[in-house]
Order: sequence, then structure tokens, then C-alpha cells
Amino acid sequence: MSVLATYAEIIAVTRTVLLYLAVFVAAICAFDWAVRTRRINPFNRVARFFRGRIEPMMAPVERVVVRTGGVPAAAPLWALAAVIVGGILLISLMGLIGAILQQAVIGVAEPHRIPMILASWTFSIFRLALLVRVLASWLPISPFSKWIRWAFVLTEWMLAPLRRVIPLVGMFDVTPLIAWFLLNILQSLLGIP
Repeated sequence: MSVLATYAEIIAVTRTVLLYLAVFVAAICAFDWAVRTRRINPFNRVARFFRGRIEPMMAPVERVVVRTGGVPAAAPLWALAAVIVGGILLISLMGLIGAILQQAVIGVAEPHRIPMILASWTFSIFRLALLVRVLASWLPISPFSKWIRWAFVLTEWMLAPLRRVIPLVGMFDVTPLIAWFLLNILQSLLGIP
């Protein structure tokens, strides 16, 4: 069995495990939310178990929610959202690594395609930087953070000119979306896969 087929099976198993994990976490978060909002009697045996075992695990999420102005009862919903988004990001990262492996195998087999593969990787890195930048704008993360700064450095050269031309839509900056479409158009015009 080839490396790519094995990796595809690993991705399939990871998707299944993440799906079951998300369903399990959704059930726990829904019950914890029901206990916190008093939709379920907080003094029955199961609710006491949740308050004693699950709520301490939710404490870090609850602190972040309260610090940002939310209510503690929303902590289970935010924990579920974090699990879902984390799973989507993990599967996307694994898919990206699989695509890179596939392109590397093609590059080894056909060396004349290496420049096109490198150009494709460059466009992918720019799109990833745009995505990181947009997600970071939704969270209380400094653009000078060592985890986010690279995305600002890679994308500011294309977003700054667009911001001078394209106004805000309400309170939203749509220039990353337009830059994403422009990158896709440029990539297809250049014939880069």
C-alpha cells in the first residue's frame, strides 16, 4: 500500500473519530448547559455529577467567556464551538498535508513540474495567511503576537492597496475576501493547479 493511500485512510479514521468526539461533547455540553440554565433540576444525581466533574473542566472556557463579557451559562456552547472549529481545522490541516505529500510525489516523479508545484504552494500559503488573519480579527489576539504576525506580514502588501480603494461594508472589512478571490483568479490565469 502506498504512503498516500495510508495517509488517506488515516484522514478517514480521524474524521470518524472527530465526528464521534463532537457528538459526545455536544451531548455533554447540552446537558451541562441545561443544568447551568436550570432547565434540569441542578440537585439531582446526574446534575451533581456534572457540577462536580464536568464544570471544573469547563472552568477555563468559562473564565474566557466571562472575561470577554459573556455569561457563564454560555461556556458549554463555546466549548462545543471550539471542539467543532478545532476539528474542522485539524481535518483541513491534514488535507493540506496530504495535498502537499501528493504534490511532492508528483514532483519527484516529474521534476519539470516542480516550479508549478512551488507556485501552487505559494498561493496556498497566501490563502492560509488570509484565513489566519480573518480568524485572528474575530478573537482578542494582537496582530503582533508571534503566532499571528506572519499572516499580517504576508498579506498586508495586498490588503493595504485594496483598503484604499474598497470601503468598509458596514463595520466589516471585505478586502481579505476580495484578495482571496483575486488570488484564485490570478492562479487560474497563470494555469497553476
